[in-house]
Amino acid sequence: MRSILIAVLILQACAVDAAQFDHGSWDTLLQNNVQVLEGGKATKVDYQGMAMARPALAEYLDHLAQIPRDQFDTWQKTEQLAFLINAYNAWTVELILTRYPDLQSIKDIGTLFQSPWKMKFIPLLGEERSLDDIEHNLIRGSGRYNDPRVHFALNCASIGCPALKNQAYRQDILEVQLEEAVSLFLADKSRNRLHEGTLQVSSIFKWYREDFERGWRGATTLAQFLALYREDLGLSESQAGELTAGKLAIMFLDYDWKLNGTN
Repeated sequence: MRSILIAVLILQACAVDAAQFDHGSWDTLLQNNVQVLEGGKATKVDYQGMAMARPALAEYLDHLAQIPRDQFDTWQKTEQLAFLINAYNAWTVELILTRYPDLQSIKDIGTLFQSPWKMKFIPLLGEERSLDDIEHNLIRGSGRYNDPRVHFALNCASIGCPALKNQAYRQDILEVQLEEAVSLFLADKSRNRLHEGTLQVSSIFKWYREDFERGWRGATTLAQFLALYREDLGLSESQAGELTAGKLAIMFLDYDWKLNGTN
């Protein structure tokens, strides 16, 4: 009986593995076309290389589009989140390629009345969606994930954004990947730094402040969230204490919307 039970468990595990969505082609595109800088704190995208590999990108995007919502809903939370992060980043690259090289910023795309993030051009989970829909509804608005670290995994094709990782996000190592993304971004002194008694941080923390104050790892204030990563920010224990006590001021830096391309 015990041997039969073990065999059943093995078969179930194999079935789960087989069901996992394959992001291998996106991973290859990233490895071939994303240049890592400063140990991963920043990256640049070879959009010309991405353009040359656009058939492979199109195939991956079509692969994403084939997943129905009811199948997605059966996945583990980590697989869902990896899928949505990769979809957002891949479709952002595709959006840039629709205008590349005739743009200096993702903000050059869209119209006076519709930003690029509100354009509905993404077939995903049975609906025509926008980048905002993926981020604000499927990820943030669902209430299922409640993980502010996604803000350091989603890339908006801009220098001010957290780096586009040169590998796909994966269910089995998602926790490690998200933690690394936060640490690398916060350690980048061009975007987060202590200067003359003020902690200067990215505007991401202003725009999405509520996400960092929802109790993730016990953090109910932005200062508490930042203190979780005091070493990455270069803060001493006493400085982190001042931060959480409200004695260390927080200032939000301007965002650099220039394209994160190699050229």
